[in-house]
Amino acid sequence: MQVQVKKFSNIAMWAMVISVVGSAQAEQRADSASQQDLPLMIVEEKRITDVSATEVKSADLAEALAKKIPAASLVRRSGIANDIILRGQKKDNINILLDDAKVYGACPNRMDPPTSHVLTNNIDAIEISEGPYDVENFGTLSGAVKIKTRMPEPNLKAEVSVNRGSWDYKKLAASLSGGSEKVRGLLSVSHETGGQYEDGEGNNFSQQIEANGVMPMANYKPEYAHIDSYNKRSLMGKLYWLSTDNQEMELSYTANRSDDVLYPSSPMDALYDDSDIVNLNYRFKQLGKFSEELEIKTYISKVEHPMSNFYRRSSGEDSANERISTLDTEGRGIKIINHSQLGNVGEIKYGLDSSVRNWDGHYVGYGTSAGITGLVSIPDVDTENRALFFEYQQTLLDQLDIKLGLRYDDTEIAPAKGSLQQNDYQTVTGFVFGQYRVNLQQRLFFGVGRGARVPDARELYFQSFMGAGALLGTPDLTETTNTELDVGWEFDNNGLALKTKLFYSQLDDFIYYNASKMNQRFENIDATLYGVDITGRYQINDVAKMDFGVAVQRGRKDQPLQGQVDKDLAEIPPLKMSAALYYQYGPRSTISAEWVAAAGWDDFDADNGEQELPGWGIVNVKMEQPLSSHIIFAMGADNLFDKTYRITNTYKDLTLLSGGAGDVMLLNEPGRYVYLNLTYAF
Repeated sequence: MQVQVKKFSNIAMWAMVISVVGSAQAEQRADSASQQDLPLMIVEEKRITDVSATEVKSADLAEALAKKIPAASLVRRSGIANDIILRGQKKDNINILLDDAKVYGACPNRMDPPTSHVLTNNIDAIEISEGPYDVENFGTLSGAVKIKTRMPEPNLKAEVSVNRGSWDYKKLAASLSGGSEKVRGLLSVSHETGGQYEDGEGNNFSQQIEANGVMPMANYKPEYAHIDSYNKRSLMGKLYWLSTDNQEMELSYTANRSDDVLYPSSPMDALYDDSDIVNLNYRFKQLGKFSEELEIKTYISKVEHPMSNFYRRSSGEDSANERISTLDTEGRGIKIINHSQLGNVGEIKYGLDSSVRNWDGHYVGYGTSAGITGLVSIPDVDTENRALFFEYQQTLLDQLDIKLGLRYDDTEIAPAKGSLQQNDYQTVTGFVFGQYRVNLQQRLFFGVGRGARVPDARELYFQSFMGAGALLGTPDLTETTNTELDVGWEFDNNGLALKTKLFYSQLDDFIYYNASKMNQRFENIDATLYGVDITGRYQINDVAKMDFGVAVQRGRKDQPLQGQVDKDLAEIPPLKMSAALYYQYGPRSTISAEWVAAAGWDDFDADNGEQELPGWGIVNVKMEQPLSSHIIFAMGADNLFDKTYRITNTYKDLTLLSGGAGDVMLLNEPGRYVYLNLTYAF
């Protein structure tokens, strides 16, 4: 697989020019304290910190986000490697960034979403930004999930943790960090396996398939009906180097190796899912009057993902009729960002951004499936983006913070197969965001923005092995744009913090799946999406506090799709609520109880496979207790009362099994899950 990296050298040249100009102005550097201490206003974000220490249940980042963020919902596909919906948006409509690298999965059926390529034990913090208020990164249509992995520490520190859970879940993780203030490193490794979880009725994966009335040929063979649902290993290495007083470097490598991952509601499982991600960030500080900081960020990511019906009855005796869909993707990117202060009044950030993603896939068959060998699923597609971006922020009258951004993108998408259409998109996006401090306890915030994202190779060119390579993608799709308005209010006083946020999105040329078509099933539509979320916390006393939240969204197509009548948008989760009580009974001893619930799916896209689902509510509990100054014991139970419930609906954008009545198969959530964790650190 060849990935084009042209124009990277031009960007590197621009980085040198910016650096030289900044150095030439060094004698004009402003040294006033007011310049150095100008506060950075961050566009509205939700931040989850200390993830590696608190999320000990499993490595599934999507599950952790769905528990913590009211506006986030889980898309359940397996025991691990699940996807998320953020404020009614999924897939490329939200941007997933790992240490500023744009991460992609290789599977067109979302078996390996971007969140599956980093594990919770390697994560320090996660920033969730909602809305199109990001011009630094390519493709932020409706929000972003920015994952920050752990950094090396200057003093020697080691940690080993052992985790056991229901359904034979086992995990062993270890990390070692150390060095000096100038040079330090981190090494983290983990290995985990998990059996097939059981729902509240005691059904494992194979039994759920049977309970849904799916044809027997799609179920697991008897010899594989009880095998583990995944086997996952990871390694992360990171090096920090303060080369001079004003230069520093961060280099990291993350490897994930997942084998035999079962996806019971799909007709295939993943034989393996391997990813490699390399990040290199270099910073120059205090280069001159026009360059407080110059950053050069570059990354390479690779993913290999073959999926197969090997374990299913459809592959025949000894899997002689096995079908394999093998896919790989590779991404490369480089970004140069310059930060400058404008006297005592504002801060400016501008830069260049370039990336290229290659996506390639084909089919292999044996026995009666041999005819699919050589058929292409994704025709070796390059998506090459070049962009300029600019941000400015300023504080006015000590009460009003204003931030604005602008971005210009030029994107070319070219398949290797000559008969398919190539596409070129030029897009201008931007935003204005502000916050007004009413007093020490209250502030108001508002934003107006326009974001965009181009179609991906699956939406443009995907071909099924059915019908000798039927074209399900639509090669002439237009890029999607989101014009959004956000307003909100935040209050913090006497232990009570409350935040309310409302949004309204006009989605133009939204890329949508039309199940009524035989070919070219993706099309552009216009739609609206709106909602509200309320989050808060209350400090009851010195040892007890409460967190709570509620979120709801609604989405409507402007017109029904061709051949359909339903105007509801798919994948818009219903009202979701959560409340958690935390009690600290010692310096490092805590106990918590969490209630999470959702209303039923009353507004759903029945024409494209979604179904009415009942509401649900579950209780999760957790306790942490130090056994010594170096050992911490944790135990907990999710879905304490062993409820049977479903979160994920069945939009036919994904290839899923169908039940006896023709409905797409619904996968139940896990029943009662009990886990124990022991961590030794020094």
